[in-house]
Amino acid sequence: MGESIDFGAELADFRSRVAELQSARSLPSEERGTALDAALFELQHVVDVLWPRFEELAAEPGHEGVPREDPELRLLRGLFQRLPLPVVLMDRATVVRRLNAAAGDLFALRAGYATGRALTGVLAHDTRAAFRSQTAAVARAEGGRSLLVRRLREPGSDDGARTALRATLTALRPPDERQPTVLAVFQTVPAAEAEREPRRAPGRAADGAGATGLPAPPRLPRPDLAEVSRQAELLDLVDDMATALLTVSPGAPADVLGRAARLLHGRFADWVIADLAPAPEAGGAPGPLRRLVVLGPEPLPEPGSGPAGQDPADCPLVTEAVRDRVPALRVRPEDPEAFGRDASGAAVLVSARVTSLLCVPLCPPPREEPAPPGAGTAAPAFGALTLFRTGGRRTFGTAEAGAVHRMARHLSLALGRTAGRDAAAPGGPPSPAGPSSPAAPVPLTPTTPAAPM
Repeated sequence: MGESIDFGAELADFRSRVAELQSARSLPSEERGTALDAALFELQHVVDVLWPRFEELAAEPGHEGVPREDPELRLLRGLFQRLPLPVVLMDRATVVRRLNAAAGDLFALRAGYATGRALTGVLAHDTRAAFRSQTAAVARAEGGRSLLVRRLREPGSDDGARTALRATLTALRPPDERQPTVLAVFQTVPAAEAEREPRRAPGRAADGAGATGLPAPPRLPRPDLAEVSRQAELLDLVDDMATALLTVSPGAPADVLGRAARLLHGRFADWVIADLAPAPEAGGAPGPLRRLVVLGPEPLPEPGSGPAGQDPADCPLVTEAVRDRVPALRVRPEDPEAFGRDASGAAVLVSARVTSLLCVPLCPPPREEPAPPGAGTAAPAFGALTLFRTGGRRTFGTAEAGAVHRMARHLSLALGRTAGRDAAAPGGPPSPAGPSSPAAPVPLTPTTPAAPM
C-alpha cells in the first residue's frame, strides 16, 4: 500500500508538471528552449523511473491481511527523533511516553529506561510540584503553559549549580485515543535570566508564566523600519490618488481612468488595466465591458497582443470581480489562464510574466434613498481595475490590496461625477487615443517610476 501511495503521488506530480509545461506555448519562440529541455527530461523520467515502478507494482503479489506501517507515521516518528530541541511526550501525571534523542542527551536518560517513569524524577525538588501542576492543567485543556524548571545537581559539580530550563507545555490529542497527552519542549535558560525570574511564594500554585510574583512588564516589539517605510509610501500613494481625483475636471471616464492609471503605473505596478461598462439606460443593465486603459512596461507588445488586444469578457478574474463585487489578490498565480488569453491566443499572465496581481471592482456609491421593492441591495459594479507586477519586483501584500481597494472606491466616486459613461460604449475596434477620441484606450506609454514600492 505504501508503494502504491508513493507511486500515485509521483504520478500526480508528473501530471501537474506536464500541465505547467503546456503553458509554455504562450512564450515567444526564442524562450521555449528551456521548456523543451524540461519536456524531454520529463519523458526520460517516465521511461527510466515511472514505467519500471509500474511494472514492479503490477508484478507484486497482493498482501491481503498483512498490515503495513503508514509511511506518514514513519515520517512523523523520524521527524520527532531528529528535532534539534529536547521534546518529551507524557501524560497528565508526567509519565514519559516518548522522548527524542536531544531530550535523552539533556537529561542523561535512555529512551527504554525513561518510558513509563515520571519525568519529575530528573527535576529539582523545588520545581517538581509546579511542573506536575502545570502539566495536569494543560492536560485538562486549560491552555498551553511555560515555566522555569531546574535539573538535579549535575554529577561532578563542586558548587552545586543546577541547569535552569524553560519548559513549554501544550496539549495534544493523538488519534484513536481518549486521553490527551502533553508535549513538553525544553530550552536552556542563561544563568542571568534564571536569576531574574521571580520566585514563587510558598504554598501557592504557579501561574502560566511559571511564577506567582508580580507580572513582568511586557516587552514591546521593535518596530520594523522597512514595514514602516512601506506603510508611509502607501499612505502617500492614497493621498496622491485622492488629490488627483479631486482636482480632475469632470469629463469623459477615460480621462479620469487615465489620470489614475498614470499615477499607479511604474510607481506601484508594472501594468495598469481599467475596464468599464457604459452607463445603463433607465431600468436596464450596464452594457458590455470595454478596455479603456492599458499601461505597461517597455518594450511595447505587438499590436493585437497582450492585454490591449483582449476582450474583458474573456478575463475570468475581471468578470468575477464585476459580478461578485469582490477584489482578488493572486501571488504567483498557478493558473496561467486566470486572466484569459489575448487575441493571438497567448495566456496573458505568461506573456506578461506576471508574478502577482490585484483585481478590484469599481462599484457605484450606495444609494442615499431606500431602494425600491424588488431591487437588489447593491448595484452591480460597472468596471474593474487590474494591476500586475512582473519580474523580480516584490509581490503584492494584503496591506497594499487594502490600499488599492480604498483607491478603487475613490475612483468610483470620481467616475460618478463624470459626464456619463456613454463614451465607453463599444463601437468596434479601439483606435489610437487622441484629444478628440476620449473613449479609446490609453496607449501603452511607459512612465518613469517615482519610487517603486
